[in-house]
Amino acid sequence: MTTGERAPDPREARNPAEFIARLQALKDRSGLTYRELSARAEATGDVLPRSTVANMLARTTVPREELLAAFVRACGVPPERAEGWETVRAELAARGRYGADGGAGTGGFRTGAPEGGPDGLRAGASGGSDGSPGGAPDGPEPPPDGVPGWPAAEESDPEEPDPEPPSRLRRALVGAVAVAGLVLATVSVVAFVRDDPPPGRAHRPVLTAPAEGPVHIRVIGSDLCLNERRGHRDGQIYQRACAGADVPRYELKRLGGDRWRIVSVHPDFPVGCSGIPSGGRLPYAALEDSECGDPTRVERFALEPHGTPVTGYRIVPADSATPGSCVTVVGDRMAEWSRLTQAPCTADARGQLFSFDRR
Repeated sequence: MTTGERAPDPREARNPAEFIARLQALKDRSGLTYRELSARAEATGDVLPRSTVANMLARTTVPREELLAAFVRACGVPPERAEGWETVRAELAARGRYGADGGAGTGGFRTGAPEGGPDGLRAGASGGSDGSPGGAPDGPEPPPDGVPGWPAAEESDPEEPDPEPPSRLRRALVGAVAVAGLVLATVSVVAFVRDDPPPGRAHRPVLTAPAEGPVHIRVIGSDLCLNERRGHRDGQIYQRACAGADVPRYELKRLGGDRWRIVSVHPDFPVGCSGIPSGGRLPYAALEDSECGDPTRVERFALEPHGTPVTGYRIVPADSATPGSCVTVVGDRMAEWSRLTQAPCTADARGQLFSFDRR
């Protein structure tokens, strides 16, 4: 730990954002990288993935008690001083000030979330930007602020028919309908027999079932692919244009039965795995890439076909502590860099269907 400068004092923190700022100062003073902190924690029997540390320091909510304890130990704080950090954390948590100050940093998650806020919220993440209303989907609980609610079903009650027109007008209407039907049928036949798409429009990509090996994981509907932001250390997974979705490269590995692992081959980090932090116990946790084998993460998935005929495959976190969850694109589902999280599976499966295109 660097000497010659005053150690950050957690008692000076008046709110969760200031508490996180002092944790960042503690890391800076230690001089340790994320990877070195993870290694030091492992040496003392703690589990402290680098992505979890980056996530904690990117938020404005107090961390979980066990995460704070592992972090301050890894930073070299002695036990008698670590108690001070834990005391302040408990006081802030008891006040219920999760994101009350600096709410923009909570990434659109509602205040009053489970202690420590939703794991998996990543640096720079934000809620939905499409301005959609935040209604409640079918699922275990309403979506967080900033995540659009599922569209309401369309009204199915027909309007009352207009009074019957006079016979001459009725004959004219019948004739017009017949002509329109003939034109529509002709257009449909022409469209059906064409081998090429209309000018300016490309063929829709073919749906591909999961199989072992390198894949682009493509979102059905947006036709964007899963990817990280290169240069970011948090492991958050977004969607972006498939042509540039190479950081990381993904591979599917079958684990037996209907369970799969999504392997991430990153140019800057060791081979990792996609997963949901904290065992999936927080409903809107982010899908992230990190080192494989972290027992606190869900790293096994069921890839379930949806629809008859199949219209895509859901990515379902296996053994998640939040049952009925699917990997979901949140925010503007058609926009690049919308992020992916765990969210309730829905009947329409919007933003929850994927194709595993061969590389």
